[in-house]
This record gives sequence, structure tokens and C-alpha cells, in this order.
Amino acid sequence: MLPVFDGHNDALTRDDHADLARGRGGGHLDLPRMRAGGMRGGTFAIFTPSPGDGSGGQGFAARIGRSSPPEAPVSHETAAAHATAVAGRLLRLEREGELTVARRTADLDAAEGGGPPAAVLHLEGAEAIDPGLEALETWHAAGLRSLGPVWSRPNAFAHGVPFAAPSSPDVGPGLTERGAALVRACGELGILVDLSHLNEAGFWDVARIGAGPLVASHSGVHAICPSSRNLTDAQLDAIGASGGLVGIVFAVPFLRPDCANDADTPLSLIAEHARYVAERIGPEHVALGSDFDGATIPAELGDVAGLPKLVAALGAAGFSGEETAAICWHNWRRVLDAWWR
Repeated sequence: MLPVFDGHNDALTRDDHADLARGRGGGHLDLPRMRAGGMRGGTFAIFTPSPGDGSGGQGFAARIGRSSPPEAPVSHETAAAHATAVAGRLLRLEREGELTVARRTADLDAAEGGGPPAAVLHLEGAEAIDPGLEALETWHAAGLRSLGPVWSRPNAFAHGVPFAAPSSPDVGPGLTERGAALVRACGELGILVDLSHLNEAGFWDVARIGAGPLVASHSGVHAICPSSRNLTDAQLDAIGASGGLVGIVFAVPFLRPDCANDADTPLSLIAEHARYVAERIGPEHVALGSDFDGATIPAELGDVAGLPKLVAALGAAGFSGEETAAICWHNWRRVLDAWWR
């Protein structure tokens, strides 16, 4: 079974997160099902819900059809308190020997070789970081190695792309002055900057700063699915030129040409997005970024235990064994190694 690194999941923020080690009754991801599916590493996101979302963010999957109302901003104080608690969940799993919080490339290599799974600590939206960036040092010391400046709402650093389809990602202004400082500081510390929820103006601002390879951890192809959350050909070209990658998302509204939030979506559509990126900028820039536990995924895949079905779909789409192994693991390892210090 090929080892898989998955670029994005939301399991830490689910109501049943306490069952991650022994197995959850529902959802998409826990440690037993990761073992069954060959997932040896992944990015574990910390996401603070928008005000008024009484579901703790868990109602989000039902809201991301063709469009949704603008999300309200979250205060730094609210996000800092929430994110600190969620990070503690991951650090406790590490202390109990269930996984390793990946702080260096050697941690990924150990997981690939059969050690505990490697979990990359990620902030999805940087509201937990103060505008003066003093907290960034603390988060880095705690293990933060990946950060998305925004989720799909504005904050002090940038403007998130709203959920809309059909729509261009070119909506709203780019990075703020503080956002540019955040990107530069991440480059200095070795924290990957994730572009998946950033609008197009912000994407190009990050590209001009050049802190590291451009990475969209869980996105799709706009030419196939015209969602505002997906990447245009020009953005794909820039990602390829930077040595970066696209983690192909499994969320069906970002896969389907009609952008419908329908689980009756063929698994082959994930491979179609991967094929498009590979043909445009090369298979070395293709990876996986499921959005497990954060969105509706194809019923045919089911959950993380179904990853071998996706590996087979990549082969059926024409990827060689070597290319598939790179998509599943080595491309993420290369790009994380380029960012981390």
C-alpha cells in the first residue's frame, strides 16, 4: 500500500475529536482508518468558526453549494482562545504516542518508514496571530509549520475568497501591510504559507514576496469547476514556476462542473483535476488535499480508509506508478522540506 500524505483535514475541530485515537463513529478520519487507508501523514487544521455558527463549524459542509452569504470576521481574542485549545488536542495525542507533530522533514521520513503518523499543525486563518506577530514565535515553538493567512472571510492580514459559483477568484483586495509582514515572517521561521482560501489578488501578493514555493493545500481547477475557491490557469502556472504544488481537494462542490454539493460524484473526477494540473505544469506539482471532515466528499471514496481506491483511480487516469507515489507522498515532502528551516 502506498504511503499517503494528505494536505488538509478538519478532524481536530469536530465534536467527537476525543475519539480520534480509538476510532470515531462517523466523519471521515481517525487514526485506525488512517492506518487502513495508508495515510502516514497529513496536515491537521485548526479552524475557528464564524460568529453565530452554533455547529462549531460542522454545519459548513452543508452550506458550500453554489454560493453562501459573506462570513463574519472573528476577533483575535476569540480565535486565540479557540485555537490554543485545539492545538492542545494534537499535542496531547503526541504525548500519548499516537502520532508525531511534524517539525522537521525527518519526522515525515520516520512516518513513511513505519513510525507514528506525522501530523503537521496548521492554522486555517491567522486570526489567532496578533497583528503585531508576537504570537507567531510561540506558535512556531509549539510546532506550527503551516498557516493559511485567511479562511473565506476577511481579517487583519488579507481577504478570503467567498464561496461562490460560477465565479472568478479575483474578488476583493489582496494582502494588507500586516499580511505581507506575516508572509515574510513565515518565510523566515519556516512556516509554509497556504493559499487555498486566499483571493486572487492576495495570491499574487504572496507570489511577489517569494517567501517559498507557492502551495494551495486543498484546491481544484477553475477550468473544470468554476468555483471562486479554485485556481485559474495563470495561478497554476505560477505555482509550477515556483516549484510548488496543488493539493487536489476532494470536496465535491470544488470538483464538479456544476459545483453541486452532491456526494453522488465519481471518484474519477479527483483524478481528472490531478490530470489537468499535471498536463499543464507537471506531475511533480500535484498532490492530495482532501478536506476530510470539512466538506462533502464522493460517496464512492467514503472516508480515509478508501484512499487505495483513489490511488487506483490515479493509475486509471494514466499516472505511472512513480508519478502516483510522488502525488501521494514525495511531492508534499519536497515542498515542506523547501519551506521548513
